[in-house]
Parts: sequence; structure tokens; C-alpha cells
Amino acid sequence: MQNEPNERVDTVDRYIARLYRSVLAVSPSDYRSWALSRLAQVVPHDAAIWASGSIESFRFHTVTMVGLPKDFPSRLEATHHVNPLFQRILADLDQPTDMESVLDDEAFHRSELYHQAFKPVGIERILSTAHMDERSGLYSLVTLYRKNPQARFSAAEKDAQRRINFHLFNAHSHAFFVNQLQGSDRPPGSGAAVVDATGVFHEVQPRLLDSLDQHFPRRAKPQQLPFPLPKPGTTVMVDGLAVKCQPLGDLFLLHIWEAGPLDRLTAREREIVYAVAQGLSFKQAARKIGVAPSTVANHLYRVYRKLGVSSRTELAGLVYPAGD
Repeated sequence: MQNEPNERVDTVDRYIARLYRSVLAVSPSDYRSWALSRLAQVVPHDAAIWASGSIESFRFHTVTMVGLPKDFPSRLEATHHVNPLFQRILADLDQPTDMESVLDDEAFHRSELYHQAFKPVGIERILSTAHMDERSGLYSLVTLYRKNPQARFSAAEKDAQRRINFHLFNAHSHAFFVNQLQGSDRPPGSGAAVVDATGVFHEVQPRLLDSLDQHFPRRAKPQQLPFPLPKPGTTVMVDGLAVKCQPLGDLFLLHIWEAGPLDRLTAREREIVYAVAQGLSFKQAARKIGVAPSTVANHLYRVYRKLGVSSRTELAGLVYPAGD
């Protein structure tokens, strides 16, 4: 029994390492359910839910469940106003809290909450944690459930869950963007985010938030874009930032970066600039792009005026700055 603490640490560390090492092995759509299933080997449970949303609405926009019926999230949302555990975990972020610590068993079994949400699915023990990112307004709830009333969550299990939760949330975001951005045409130094039609964040990288903090330090709603969502398939300039918007199902994938001289060009102009900067002649560039040589010449003339350059050498210096 003397080795139990070390075994616990090793188990937790192995699980955390596996979260990050599996970001390319597990598809983004399966990652959360995969992580919850593997979590049962560290903190045993009969069912679990991982729900995420925005502080803007306090409603879940992503829900992953293991061992629970499809209508369970609606039961939780319908009873959150009588759920003392929900209020406790929001007040004590990142600290795993069990129902027993806020409502004793007798009171729990008499409650409307128990009879509407938990008794129908046989849940007796509950361990829940909330995580909030104040910069983006995103929050996540991870709750583990047990059906045996004698199987209380131990102090060691709560400590393990406390250590795991930070990595659970961050590894998922990392996995999402690694898979989403792999092989994508994204500008160097850009940050990415997934937003809905109103500009509310569903996923966001710290680099993008850094750019917004710098250019919009007094924005009223940190959990939302401080400017209108660009038309999908376009790149626009907003207060010194280049913003590229792409459709992503019912959502939108944004790339934001510090705008440079080339960002003021049209897509066709940039295509021609990169071809010419590689040393191709007008005819070679035209053949590569699929246009007439005269089109290359006309576009390049306009590019020279826009960028204030007068030679291919100066143009190449903008495309490939010294030291890059």
C-alpha cells in the first residue's frame, strides 16, 4: 500500500501524455468520447458527460456523453436552476466537487433534481468540474457518474481529476486545431478560431486572442468578435489585421494575422507576385497560373503601384524578407 501514491501519479501522468500523443491518431469528432472512455481507467465511472458552451448564453453548444441517454443534457439544462452543484463548481472553478459535499444523501434523494435528472438513469454519485477561459468566454463541464451509492469518489480520485482536467480541456483544443489546420493554407503567424454566425467563439487559439487584445483592448464582449463576421471565402482588412473566413459546416473557421503589404493585394495579384518572385518569366508565370502573359504584366504593373516598388528585386524582398 506504500506505493499507492506513486502508482496514482504514474497513472495520471500516463493518461495526460496519451491525451497529447493521440491528437493525430484520434479524429477530432471522436476525441472527446475517446478521452472520456480512457479516463475511466484512471478515475472509474459508469457514465460521463463533457459539455462546452459560451458564457454569452450559458447553453451547451457541444455535448459528448458516455453511458447516458440522448435526452440527458436537456434534463440537466431544465434542472440547473435547482442544482446546487452547478452553482458550486462555477464558484470554484477547476476544483472537482461531488454532490455529497453540497447536498447530503437524504436531501439529494428527496430533491426535484434527483427525481427529474438522475434517478431515471440510476445515477447516485456525481463528481463535477467546471473550467472557464475568461479571455474567450468559453466554459466546459466534465462530470463523472457512478450508479453504486456505496462507490463514493475518494480524495485521491478527486485529486487525480483535478490534475487531469486542465490537460483534458487544452489537449482537446490542441487536437482540434492540429487536425483542422493540418495541410491548410494558413498564413505564417496567424491565429485561428471557430465562431458561429454571430461571431461567438466555439474554439479559439491564444494567438488569435493576443491579436484581438492588442488591436481591440476595450472590446465589450471578449467572447465575441469585435467586428462583423466576414463573408465566407473572403479575406478582409480590419484595423491592421487580416481576417480570413472559411465555412466549417454550420460554423466558420477564421484566421487572423497582422496585415502586411501583400495582404492589400487581391488573390490573383498575390498569385502572380509569388510566381514572379520565384524568378519565373511573364510567360512561365502565365503558364503556371493559367492566364495570358499580358494579364501577368497588367497585374504586376498595378502591384508595383500598390506596394510602392519598382523592380522584381524589391518585390522579392517583400515576399521573402531578409532573415526569413
